[in-house]
Amino acid sequence: MAFVELTPWDLALAAVLLLIPAALSLGLKLGLENKLGIAAVRTVVQLTGIGLVLEWVFDLNRWYLVVGALLIMLIAAARAAVARSDRRFPGAYLASFLTLTFASGITAFAVTEAVIGVDPWYAPRYVIPLIGMLLGNALTGISLSMDRFLSDVTKQRRSIEARLALGATTWEATLPWLRDALRNGMIPIINSMMVVGLVSLPGMMTGQILAGADPVDAVAYQILVMFMIAGCTALGTILLGTVAFRAISHPAHRIRWDRIIDTSDGSH
Repeated sequence: MAFVELTPWDLALAAVLLLIPAALSLGLKLGLENKLGIAAVRTVVQLTGIGLVLEWVFDLNRWYLVVGALLIMLIAAARAAVARSDRRFPGAYLASFLTLTFASGITAFAVTEAVIGVDPWYAPRYVIPLIGMLLGNALTGISLSMDRFLSDVTKQRRSIEARLALGATTWEATLPWLRDALRNGMIPIINSMMVVGLVSLPGMMTGQILAGADPVDAVAYQILVMFMIAGCTALGTILLGTVAFRAISHPAHRIRWDRIIDTSDGSH
């Protein structure tokens, strides 16, 4: 079957599906209909915008345009990762940006150069979508781990202070909760890998099949992507978790509680 191009009218018909959850929200008084409408509009505007930008970048095929697009994506991802967490530390935005840049950069470069053999190295048709998928998953991982670590440390303040009073270092006193936080950040991708192909057919694989690719070839690329995402998420989660630990630790082996910023009340 050949690729079927969708028209604006086709998308308008698909939008009718949103009337079902909107009606349920109204009937059950969930108050989600406005948010659903805003989300739908943002989806159309944002995806249409990025589609036009990518078409332009693909046509020109210049490395500096690719780097510029990736920089914007990294800034947005870093901001989203920190914004999703109820707790953060001073410098969290910069730490998130550097962490995502390093983790996604190392992972994507290894795959595009060593596995796929992309030529040139900045080929936008490969580099931008792959890094986009890495960032979308890695930001979730680092956000979950940062929030879990800082929240648990705050809740366990008495226990941690007691450990420090008994001679433990800050690393020893907080390590159990840091480990839990890192596990928490990795859970989403691990769960996805456990059910992929059985419960879910991921977007990249589905998109390639709909575009006419052989299912076996689509599966091969999806396996590659899943491994990339797992590696990038693990690397990013561990790096940011370590940075968060160092940010609240004092050389005199005590916790700098004033550096844990609680934004859950909207005051920050």
